Amino acid sequence: MFKFKKHSNSVFHKGVKTRLLFVSVLLTLFGAGLIIRLFYLQVVKHDYYVNLSEDQYLKKMPMDFERGEILDRNQNVLAANIDMKSVYVEPLKLLDPKKSAHAIASVLGLDSDEVIRKVSSTNRKILIQRKSPPAKMNQLKALGLPGVIFEKEQKRFYPKRELASQVLGFVGTENQGLAGAEYHYRKLLRGESSSTRVAIDGEGRTIRIPSSIYGQTGKIHDVVLTIDEVVQFIAEYHLKKQVEKHKARKGIAIVMEPHTGEIYAMASVPLFNPNNFGRDPKRWINHAIASAYEPGSIFKPILAAAALDAQIVDTHTQFDCENGRYKVGRKTIGEASNHKFGLLTVKDIIAKSSNIGSVKIAEKLGSRTYHDYIRRFGFGKKSGIDLSGEARGKVHPLAVWKEQSLASVSFGQEISVTPLQMITAISAIANGGNLMKPQITKALIRNDKIVKTFKPEAIRQVISQETSRKMIEIMEAVITDGTAEEAALKGFEVAGKTGTAQMTKEGVPGYIKDSYLASFVGFAPSKAPKLAILVMIDTPTEGGHYGGQVAAPAFREIAKETLRYMNVTSSKERVFILDHA
Repeated sequence: MFKFKKHSNSVFHKGVKTRLLFVSVLLTLFGAGLIIRLFYLQVVKHDYYVNLSEDQYLKKMPMDFERGEILDRNQNVLAANIDMKSVYVEPLKLLDPKKSAHAIASVLGLDSDEVIRKVSSTNRKILIQRKSPPAKMNQLKALGLPGVIFEKEQKRFYPKRELASQVLGFVGTENQGLAGAEYHYRKLLRGESSSTRVAIDGEGRTIRIPSSIYGQTGKIHDVVLTIDEVVQFIAEYHLKKQVEKHKARKGIAIVMEPHTGEIYAMASVPLFNPNNFGRDPKRWINHAIASAYEPGSIFKPILAAAALDAQIVDTHTQFDCENGRYKVGRKTIGEASNHKFGLLTVKDIIAKSSNIGSVKIAEKLGSRTYHDYIRRFGFGKKSGIDLSGEARGKVHPLAVWKEQSLASVSFGQEISVTPLQMITAISAIANGGNLMKPQITKALIRNDKIVKTFKPEAIRQVISQETSRKMIEIMEAVITDGTAEEAALKGFEVAGKTGTAQMTKEGVPGYIKDSYLASFVGFAPSKAPKLAILVMIDTPTEGGHYGGQVAAPAFREIAKETLRYMNVTSSKERVFILDHA
């Protein structure tokens, strides 16, 4: 019996120990699991549960930073921001929804049925109208309607109205850039997108905004353009005047500083008001960069410059202009207005705008050399200006030139160029032979400090200084002895070229009868140019259609007023100063 008991106690104690060990392991594992779980919840998932908790009394609010301003070269404001109010309704708080809806619709000029539909919603808050005019806001506030609330928003404002409208562009209801500089610089003007959390009450209304977000700029920039608002106004005024006088379809004018490529003015008429840009997309187009045309005779200086620079001809080299009839292959070339010229020098060919003389210069120059110079002057390629929507124009590859192509291109047919390309090329002739990159942006400003300036950028030397000097002499003769006496400027020597190009059919070969592009391009003072100016009048229908009649007078007025504004002394005044020094 004794041995049996001893064995039983031993087994019992072993069983207890096993169970205790098992329970201890379980408790240890449970404790370890609990610790791991607590670590997971409090450390690993800490941010998740904090955010989940905050969602009960906080909401995410996008931070709509004030959009950067657009300024002219003298930092006059062209695009700014104004505070506006948007109208919202809390439907559950309306005492008489139908009556309130009629009152709101009447004040804001909205459809009553549409407003009734909105206020009948079960949503907590409904938008009725974005960025309403202040007068309407005050009138609506005076009604004291329960449930009608007003929230502040920014609205883009263009204080100069139509001025430089195609250059500036416009923004949408969310202040997003949609055209022009507003679109091209949308990221810099808008700044970095961001958001913050704000405290809300039980009904979801904002009750507190963290003080830390006030004064933040979101890294927005102000954009300073090369445009001068005074020169822009001068260009638009005289361009519009000529378009209306000749009942033309549209007009284009560009004023450029030929040595730097800076653009003082870029105008397309008809204009539009970006504060209320309307529904006519045709008016939004900046035709100075986005449209390409057959240039006609304003392209002849490019031919002459190429021939002089290649030393194929000199200014006094003579060509027989065949009394107004010259056959190239199966095509007979004639002169404008049926002129009949005999022997003409290169200088006279450009001054009198002889088509046949131009063809003969081109034949002596040769297709390959001429094509190379056309490319070197920047035609057929985008200039890289800081604006969206630029066209490249069309220069056909030399391999596809036909029998008459050399002749056609010599007087500005069978090629298309943008107005910007044309003024840039003529500026190269004016400035000593340097093709400059067109500049529309002068600087970027952040927090009232200039953080970046845009310096003049020379692309290449296209012609020699000697060729430039000879071309200035030739283009002066266009004013004094040729087709552009209407471009003459009292007190200043002017160089330029007229053009009258027949308008091409859109999308198909051929020309539109009695439809012309009248143009003039030139610079002044010719020996030390401060301005290069291009004027194009599209489809004038009254008072003539030649470039010398229609476009040259606009050039004269733009140049005269701009030189006066810039305090550029006339040639006679400079002589007077030297004589009395």
